[in-house]
Amino acid sequence: MTRWRRGASAASALTLALLVATGCTSTPDAPAEATATPSGPVAVAVARVCAEPAAGPTSAPAGAVTVDPAVVGDLAAKTRSNPPHTTFWLLPGTHTLEPDRYAQVMTKEGDTYLGAPGAVLDGRRTNNYAFSGTAPDVTIRYLTVQGFVAPHDEGVVNHDMADGWVIEHATIQHNSGAGLMAGARQQVRASCLRDNGQYGMNAYKTGGPIKGLLVEGNEVVGNNTDDWERQQPGCGCTGGIKFWAVDGADIRGNWVHDNRGAGLWADTNNNDFRIENNVLEANDGAALVYEASYNAVIRNNTIRHNNWVEGRRSADRGDNFPYPTVYLSESGGEPRIPARTDRIEIDRNVLEDNWSGITLWENADRFCNSPANTSSGDCTLLVKNTGRCTRPAIATAPLYADCRWKTQRVDVHDNRFTLNPSVVGCTTKCGRMAVLANYGTYPDWSPYKGEPVAEAITGKQQNRWHDNTYVGPWSFVAHDPSRTLDFGQWQGAPYRQDAGSTFQPRTGG
Repeated sequence: MTRWRRGASAASALTLALLVATGCTSTPDAPAEATATPSGPVAVAVARVCAEPAAGPTSAPAGAVTVDPAVVGDLAAKTRSNPPHTTFWLLPGTHTLEPDRYAQVMTKEGDTYLGAPGAVLDGRRTNNYAFSGTAPDVTIRYLTVQGFVAPHDEGVVNHDMADGWVIEHATIQHNSGAGLMAGARQQVRASCLRDNGQYGMNAYKTGGPIKGLLVEGNEVVGNNTDDWERQQPGCGCTGGIKFWAVDGADIRGNWVHDNRGAGLWADTNNNDFRIENNVLEANDGAALVYEASYNAVIRNNTIRHNNWVEGRRSADRGDNFPYPTVYLSESGGEPRIPARTDRIEIDRNVLEDNWSGITLWENADRFCNSPANTSSGDCTLLVKNTGRCTRPAIATAPLYADCRWKTQRVDVHDNRFTLNPSVVGCTTKCGRMAVLANYGTYPDWSPYKGEPVAEAITGKQQNRWHDNTYVGPWSFVAHDPSRTLDFGQWQGAPYRQDAGSTFQPRTGG
């Protein structure tokens, strides 16, 4: 995890009108017609799941087992006493487990849990976990799960990261740890992941990777209430949703807002993501971090009012790094790793009044077996035997290239970037695009010392901006934090970025 961020939470007023490509706005009830060309940004609807939850069945489906909230532990007991593939219907009211921290529902294969209107499973700040076990293909619908106290990095629903679970029309809120863990082929749809202590969802699986994850139409809001970066400075362990070693994910149509930390954070050896048609809004940190990962499409998202807390904090402490709202750290396209794309494509997004824009970054000192590798000792997906990434072999092909995560083959095009400093509340450092690296110094056996990484990410790794629209006082950083450019310098030699783009250096949109 890259340690470049964090800050205290600050509630941000939500701008619920949708920005379209012309800069006009509309309400969700009466959307304005987008006037952009097919290659430009489009309006994105807001998934208002938490305020308008779908109601579950008012009577028990045929063959379902009825669960009584008046009986403590009734849900866990009836799950134990019934065979796999049983449907459980929870009556209206507050359901509880036995008053033991390890009391939990141990699911069986194919079980389905349906909440009637007003059905709540409450851990009463006593139970660690709600639904556990390795049984696959469990379904949870129309149920509120709250008040559980999972430990740090653990989760309340699907605690054991079982495969094939479906979480739909659920509300998972006010829990410690992560509201939800993930397994392969998991589907999380139209659910409210709200005000959980660490993450709304922690998409991590012991022994991973997680294959085939769908996160669609959810509202992810207010997570990291326990402010873990304050408790463990530099942990990189907070935000709306965290992804680790997920191979194949569709993240679409979600409203991810007002989380303390990043909104979405893909951290280490993720691959083949499609992040589309989301509204990423008013998160304290970056809207999206894609770190030490591969091959993604980031398209048609509305990204506004993010990174105000953490970006401002960095500026106030005099840090010159271009802290962005979309942050690609050691991440790029890699044709040798199978995916639906062989690059990272960032296109047709609207970025409005965020603290800065997009930063492409490589840490020259971060590579396999380096003490500066913060990814828990992991290596790239191109090197199976991490012991090979040592001297002298690492200094020669192919290991020189394959032992480090590289920000390469990134294509940023047909986006609209607007910035009004008076809205963001800043005068400097809040309107930057960047492609850069640090000067390599560490460890002493590193073959990446000096400027080779900065030169590669800037001019040799096919990172390209083009055909974008800029409105406002944007500046550009290339090679290293000391090189700040105006638009003409950014377009000119040697960088030659943003061919076909337009630049209006006035504020507003």
